[in-house]
Amino acid sequence: MTRQKNYKKTLIACYLGFVTQAISANFTPLLFLTFKNTYGIGLEKIALIPLAFYLTQLLIDFAATKFVDKIGYRICVVSSQVLSAAGLVLLAILPELLPVPFLGILIAVVLYAMGSGLIEVLVSPIVEACPFENKDGMMSLLHSFYCWGAVGVILGSTLFFTVFGIANWKILTLIWAVVPLYNAFNFITCPIERLIEDGESMRPSELHRLPLFWLLILLMVCSGASEATMAQWASAFTESAMGVSKTIGDLAGPCLFAVFMGISRTLYGKMSEKLDLTKTMLACGVLCVICYLMASLSSLPIIGLAGCAFCGISVGIMWPGTISISSQKCPRGGTAMFALLALAGDLGATISPAMVGSISNMAGGNLKIGLLVATAFPLMLILGLIVLNRKFNRLTR
Repeated sequence: MTRQKNYKKTLIACYLGFVTQAISANFTPLLFLTFKNTYGIGLEKIALIPLAFYLTQLLIDFAATKFVDKIGYRICVVSSQVLSAAGLVLLAILPELLPVPFLGILIAVVLYAMGSGLIEVLVSPIVEACPFENKDGMMSLLHSFYCWGAVGVILGSTLFFTVFGIANWKILTLIWAVVPLYNAFNFITCPIERLIEDGESMRPSELHRLPLFWLLILLMVCSGASEATMAQWASAFTESAMGVSKTIGDLAGPCLFAVFMGISRTLYGKMSEKLDLTKTMLACGVLCVICYLMASLSSLPIIGLAGCAFCGISVGIMWPGTISISSQKCPRGGTAMFALLALAGDLGATISPAMVGSISNMAGGNLKIGLLVATAFPLMLILGLIVLNRKFNRLTR
């Protein structure tokens, strides 16, 4: 008698995979001032930490198109958890061991960024390959765990620092490292299916010749940009607009944003069978434009804060929704397509926040001007969805 495969275990492992990514992306930024005060690292060097993180992710996204199918999903996804755990452990150890603490921090960041990049490339196709019904809803619910992970990291770390003091940050770093270490064993034992059989998936060169593929890439760039811009600037915007402390700014800005984004993805995951994905994404694109305009044009701080928070609802399904649309429209895209989509999303998430910072700086530190310019990304998303709906209604074989 054949034993039935437990795909729920696979799903739980993938959920924790995104929680691991949330730890990697959101924990270290909470320690920037601690690094400055403890190790005497200048802000110009600290600014290189998120750059190293996102640049490493971009490189892994690109490289994954070459090696994931050859090595296999299981080895790569287990490696993602081991690299994430190792990076977090070394973050607590290396700065004290090396003569240049900043070098130790960078080594640790690059390691867990490699793990984070692999998570981003692999987790979505692993779930897509499982024999679940309602894949749109599953994908949205899966990506909601990044949001809940981010909220957990911000709230959990804030509580830990309040109770035990920021001086004990190394202990908390080791505690967070337990999550990917535990999850590595989940991925070792859970069932993992191939997304497409050998020889049937499209090669990157074939994808590049498809106009549809480049439209999907545009949607992914705009999704990553729309999400990351508000997520990364929400704290600074809240502090400057409302004149509150950093702790309150973190809770009212990025934490509230992540909560609303998680609610959006969870609700769509539960209601997706009743909703048309493209129309829902169009509505979210319009709401996103409104939220950016509220944040950038309103003279009332509370309206600006509402724009930041509700932006989380609007961007919630953009990233997972684009992945689901890509799977539907291009079912033979395979691992290469998922890796290139992740690359496009990370590219948008890297370029847009940096652009907002540069434009705001040129405008005399006026963050509202930068956010106003960033409204171009949800507008382009809306235009791309309209073109997709009119020109590419059929699947690509």
